[in-house]
Amino acid sequence: MIPFNAPPIVGTEIDFMREAMSSGKLCGDGGFTLRCQKWFEQHFNCPKVLLTPSCTASLEMAALLLDIQPGDEVIMPSFTFVSTANAFVLRGAKIVFVDVRPDTMNIDETLIEAAITAKTKVIVPVHYAGVACEMDAIMALAEKYHLFVVEDAAQGVMSTYKGKALGTIGHIGCFSFHETKNYTAGGEGGATLINDPALIDRAEIIREKGTNRSQFFRGQVDKYTWRDIGSSYLMSDLQAAYLWGNLDAAEKINQRRLAIWNQYYEALQELADAGRIQLPAIPQECVQNAHMFYVRLNDIEDRDAFIRHMKAADILTVFHYIPLHACPAGENFGRFSGTDCFTTQESERLVRLPLFYNMTDDTQRTVIAAMLQYFA
Repeated sequence: MIPFNAPPIVGTEIDFMREAMSSGKLCGDGGFTLRCQKWFEQHFNCPKVLLTPSCTASLEMAALLLDIQPGDEVIMPSFTFVSTANAFVLRGAKIVFVDVRPDTMNIDETLIEAAITAKTKVIVPVHYAGVACEMDAIMALAEKYHLFVVEDAAQGVMSTYKGKALGTIGHIGCFSFHETKNYTAGGEGGATLINDPALIDRAEIIREKGTNRSQFFRGQVDKYTWRDIGSSYLMSDLQAAYLWGNLDAAEKINQRRLAIWNQYYEALQELADAGRIQLPAIPQECVQNAHMFYVRLNDIEDRDAFIRHMKAADILTVFHYIPLHACPAGENFGRFSGTDCFTTQESERLVRLPLFYNMTDDTQRTVIAAMLQYFA
């Protein structure tokens, strides 16, 4: 079976993990954690990056940091993973879902303003497939209505919008290093990017279980105490060592994924020209990271038949999110603003193809051949 995904392995991870094991410090904020955080801060021009156990933890940190209270409203697309909503629901917020753009599957920035009420506190753009939302418009709305912006850039590491790294444009950004992502911390992992310097001190406290332990280890205080609410949001240094192996080869991984993405696009262009499928769209102001390659078929029946055909050929292709507003929890904890013109319709015809760093050209040719057989 050709898998849909395999975690990236560059070959140096085990050496870095052994180095971490011999350091005598495997808990959070060890040498590799600090090394990774500095890499992100320098490469993405971010004031502060804090590694976390997952992107879910990073989103939860953001909700705590922004003092989300019961009754607050948070705007986001319905076409996203449950963690985007859960992080704010856990604080008592009401989720307000907004329709997506049919070209990128990102939140439609032209519909956000109509969803804003006196209770709105945060906008959460989700950069689907590592392709940026229209961040200039979103940040302008946030400034106009005095709102916070939390970028769910789980899929966006190494992507940019008008030259700015995704995750560094809003007040807070959240990365994922799950094994399905371009870069992994040994299976799980995340990062919180603090782009507003005024939030840095409290972010460190929340991440360290509500204590000023980070200041203590830097010698800024002579003892650390309980200062605020918080939780254990530190990544193990063993995981950070694995992540460092990926980051050390970040450009190599990025270029290989882009090559696979481009090969899919070129091979399937004729089908798109014939109107049989729709290929991904990358806006001019965006540089993507080839996080995924998806196609959209005619409808849900066509998509499901395609998935069955590929499975019979021992190739795993998968659909993506069930829109959150259509789920029992989404109905309970949120509401849809306006009309669902594209979220459900487009999600039901979208299918993702195998794409991972260690994928060989021969494997990709097998996938493409099986696809062409279906459409023939």
